[in-house]
Amino acid sequence: MKTIVLISLQIPRNSFYNPIFTEISRDMIRLNSDTPTSVLQEVKEGSMVTDTFSKTGLVERIETSDDGYNKIYTFHLVTGRVITVKK
Repeated sequence: MKTIVLISLQIPRNSFYNPIFTEISRDMIRLNSDTPTSVLQEVKEGSMVTDTFSKTGLVERIETSDDGYNKIYTFHLVTGRVITVKK
């Protein structure tokens, strides 16, 4: 049985505004190889994500590709870091 942990964040109304993001998610999503595909597909620009090590931030851009064996999800964060998940 796999467990997904979502961390609730309280974001003040006027604390952050960027017109790129139409909606800011209030839940942090952990991204790794154990994350279900359905959760990976629900991540959108503006979602708060983490790899549970050192990469945490808002998603700026999402890329998906297929290498023939795995589907590769690449999440580019506003911090400049990249989280890659092969599923």
